[in-house]
Amino acid sequence: MQPTGHLRGDAVRVGGDARQRFYDARGYGRPLDGDEIALSRVEAAHLLFRGDLSGITLSDGSDPVGFERFFVASAAAADRFAVRFLVYSDLRDRGFYLSPAREPWPGWSDAPGDAVDFVAYERGETPDTGNVKYPIQVVGERESVATAGLAGRTLAVVDEESDITYFAAEEGRIDGATDYDPPADLTGALLADRVVVWDAPESLYEHGFYGRPLTGRAANVEGALQLSLVEAASLAADGRLSLTASVAGADDGSETDASETPAAAARIVARGRDVEGERFDRRLVVYRRLRAADAVPKTGFKFGADFRTYLDVETVEDLPHSEHLVRVVGPDHEFSPRELSLDVRLAGGVRKEMVFALTAEGNDHPGDGGNAARDADVEWLSVDRLTP
Repeated sequence: MQPTGHLRGDAVRVGGDARQRFYDARGYGRPLDGDEIALSRVEAAHLLFRGDLSGITLSDGSDPVGFERFFVASAAAADRFAVRFLVYSDLRDRGFYLSPAREPWPGWSDAPGDAVDFVAYERGETPDTGNVKYPIQVVGERESVATAGLAGRTLAVVDEESDITYFAAEEGRIDGATDYDPPADLTGALLADRVVVWDAPESLYEHGFYGRPLTGRAANVEGALQLSLVEAASLAADGRLSLTASVAGADDGSETDASETPAAAARIVARGRDVEGERFDRRLVVYRRLRAADAVPKTGFKFGADFRTYLDVETVEDLPHSEHLVRVVGPDHEFSPRELSLDVRLAGGVRKEMVFALTAEGNDHPGDGGNAARDADVEWLSVDRLTP
């Protein structure tokens, strides 16, 4: 006959030979005095579901109840019980031993942050001797996921049909090997949302992969290169680009003498903020960090991202595939699981790694022409699909 559990507070106690039967042999619960163990509600529900407990006496002292009533009572008493049960059962079926990620259950100290629900040990290893393989954070598809502290966790997203998708979130890193030093005497004209360098050296595009040439089949113009505002702001902040003229903007389309305007970098940054608000500051921070790491960032518009990156560009004629998609967010950003799934799925579909760049830089910082971007904090977060 199977033993009966007794709900005490938020844990279910099981006596008899429970320690040997459930903890020592199969990694359920945590040991108490003698052979008694304590089970979390999810663990107890799973043993009921499998028929390994005959029932559980609730705190009201009534007769032991079966799986259905205990499940409903636990769903009412414990936050997100239903989705946590689904993930726990799925990982158990995959051969993992798990523990609740809270004190004093085994493995709780290996959980990175309070948002972690379970720790799953290396397959086949027990809580007594095993190393934690996956710190599991369970979320429903309509919940939000904070980016802060997400690195090191495994997200288990339960959708409305109770299917589970796993994501591995790791601290990212992007290091390139593009050896190119832009010339220091570039001059350009600031237009509404880009800068044109009329006499750009061929190497700026061919080897540095800056901008896009203004060309066409019938073109009679050579050396004209269009730079995005973020490319131009970065070059100007490094003292490599000055402005010969600036279109005043949407007011009248008139042209002003660059000598009558602020420094080139500050003017380009101001125009960038006019075009896209504080996102421009964030994107500039990340762009400059990527260039400083010898990677080449280009627009990721076609992929719904801020940038795509090339790690080793020798010549545009022999351009490799881009390796990453980078989306820039604030450190307090919260993903919807649907948003996260879309980004990661798209990146995987085009054989790229999805990286999120978290930076607090925004338009509340003084406009110094982009120089503060060198020192702004950036946290890189890489997220990928996972099959445990």
